[in-house]
Amino acid sequence: MSDVNAATLADFAASEASPPVRGYWASVGHRLRYDYATLFFLSVIIVVALLAICAPWLAPFDPTKTAMAYRLKPVGFKNFMLGTDDLGRDMLSRLLWGGRTSLIMGMVPVGVATVIGGFLGVLAGFVGGRVNTLIMRAMDIFYAFPSVLLAVAISGTLGGGIKNGMLALTIVFIPPLCRVAESATTLVRGLDFVEAARASGATTLSIILHHVLGNVLSPILIFASSLISVSILLGSGLSFLGLGVEPPTPDWGLMLSALRSGIYIQPLVCALPGVAIFITSLSFNLVSDGLRQAMDVKA
Repeated sequence: MSDVNAATLADFAASEASPPVRGYWASVGHRLRYDYATLFFLSVIIVVALLAICAPWLAPFDPTKTAMAYRLKPVGFKNFMLGTDDLGRDMLSRLLWGGRTSLIMGMVPVGVATVIGGFLGVLAGFVGGRVNTLIMRAMDIFYAFPSVLLAVAISGTLGGGIKNGMLALTIVFIPPLCRVAESATTLVRGLDFVEAARASGATTLSIILHHVLGNVLSPILIFASSLISVSILLGSGLSFLGLGVEPPTPDWGLMLSALRSGIYIQPLVCALPGVAIFITSLSFNLVSDGLRQAMDVKA
């Protein structure tokens, strides 16, 4: 009897000492919770997003109202906390409202491209054959052009405006996302659990939704998150060239373009939109790196 009790106590102690079994997403959350650098830059993104969302209540002035008597005033001038631009508009108000446009230009194209490119890539990788050849060769056509030149060409053809700019960025991001999804699906489709589902009589759609998608979602999301910073830079670049957001709508790239003439008069004021672009894109990039490390099963 004492041997049984001792064995029971030993099993209980061993079970207490062993770490708890976590699911995949619970493990990802656990690793992210102790990645303080990623959490810091994620908090920066959250703060930028909240400032942009609350711009109607936080902005002290109308971002489009001009006052030539107050053009290119320095930081801290009277009621203008961050100075004024070349038309006398409050820089703080324009930065807050411009954050809305820049975040939309950065996140919406990537989100739409992830859905379309992910669907095409999973379909090409799982079905294979002529479907794979048709889809991937179509994607290769877009790979023949550098992403920046392709975005400029599409936006220039369609004309300016935020909608056309987002459409151009979406078209640019679909091919790389499709390529990542196709590669991940090709690796998964030959595994045993997929073959077992196919042998059990499951339909192609059921296999993709219940067995393939969950295993390819991680690399797709990681790559998509890394494209947000690129999308912000490309969107700002299109606005800087006059092919994106049209004035007087506040946008960080458009603000940089308008302030070029005042760089020698108020360099600090003129650099503020660039600083906002740098901090936001850098934060998204570093959060993407942290997410990649947390979602790496082998690590």
